Amino acid sequence: MTGEERATARAWMRPAVALFGVAYGANQFSPLMVMYREQGHYPATVVAAFFAVYVVGLAPGLLLGGPASDRWGRRRVLLPAAAVSIPASAVIALGAFSEVLLYAGRLLFGVCIGVAMAVATTWVKELSGPPHDPSADAGAGARRAALALTGGFGVGPLVGGLLAQFAPLPMELPYVVHVLLMVPAVWWLVRAPETHPSGTRSTRSLLADLKVPATGHPRFVWLVLPAAPWVFGAASLSFAVQPTTLGDAVGSYGLLIATLITGVTLASGFLAQSLARRVDARSRLAGTRIGIVLVVAGTLVAALTAATASIPVAFAGAVLLGAGYGFTLLSGLQEVQRIAAPEHLAGLTAVFYTLTYVGFLLPLVLSALTPVASYPVLLGVVAVMQVVCLGLVVVGARRVARPPAAVVETVR
Repeated sequence: MTGEERATARAWMRPAVALFGVAYGANQFSPLMVMYREQGHYPATVVAAFFAVYVVGLAPGLLLGGPASDRWGRRRVLLPAAAVSIPASAVIALGAFSEVLLYAGRLLFGVCIGVAMAVATTWVKELSGPPHDPSADAGAGARRAALALTGGFGVGPLVGGLLAQFAPLPMELPYVVHVLLMVPAVWWLVRAPETHPSGTRSTRSLLADLKVPATGHPRFVWLVLPAAPWVFGAASLSFAVQPTTLGDAVGSYGLLIATLITGVTLASGFLAQSLARRVDARSRLAGTRIGIVLVVAGTLVAALTAATASIPVAFAGAVLLGAGYGFTLLSGLQEVQRIAAPEHLAGLTAVFYTLTYVGFLLPLVLSALTPVASYPVLLGVVAVMQVVCLGLVVVGARRVARPPAAVVETVR
């Protein structure tokens, strides 16, 4: 393989690095929630709202980003979103004691990560096959995108939390580091090969492009839809809810413990994706079920954390919830890429990610319900809901089970 061929085969790394960088900035807020409660003196429900508000920006970013990139090209849509994450970090850094600026910065990050997830995931997949990377296997695109996303979600909180705990300017420095990361990432993205040239762009209206017929596919309805909200539902239960329930048990190290819980959660998710890939190779119906079982187990352990305020139990919950996150994320992406025809891939990916991010609203809902019931009780109810979704997936797997040749049929 010549040097030019090797560079072409590695072209997928350019959108993957952009996805990593935007995810880094979007999720480094997770452990910093403790800092905003303790040093910013914001109520717990307000901090949970800071965490959740970017879902409001994320949904339109996801749903519009995919069709927009089909119309105008991957680069023209992803490049501005990656670049805008830089001022988004600056707004949050400048607004440490301003609710308005914190809401604005988080909302802006929601739009950026929504577009990045929809477009970069599709772009990485397209660059992970012929003619760009002919040696890659069929699942390489989904794996690479999922690992870039999970890596950013994991490294951002770990670095940001440690800086906030031990470095000066705890409310500003983590965001400065993200800005320094994104400048070269955006510059590198400029030269990524465009995989959706002008000759293939849709001649229909953008409103027509928003319609994604593949959402009616039985595999999407039965295997993806019931599991998707628990992707980030599991992650947020681990690193947004568990630190809140530990209370005084963490002493003056609340931010450090929250950072480590976030790191363990996402490291477990990162490692679980490799196992999920092997499981998927053996059975395309098993990964999602295993993922939800892990999420149920992790939620029950999180309920025990809330009842006992035990730090070791919280870390056990982080491992289980992180593994559940990893399994459900990768399995969902694999299903989406099997189901969708090329012209529908970006749109269906956007719908999938929008459903996954519903889970980020869970900490806000639980915090608002604490006057009614305790966290152990509320988490028990959440576990029951997860079991119902598991039942739907099990029933659905039986309904869609077909000979291997028919499983990969696409919707057109």
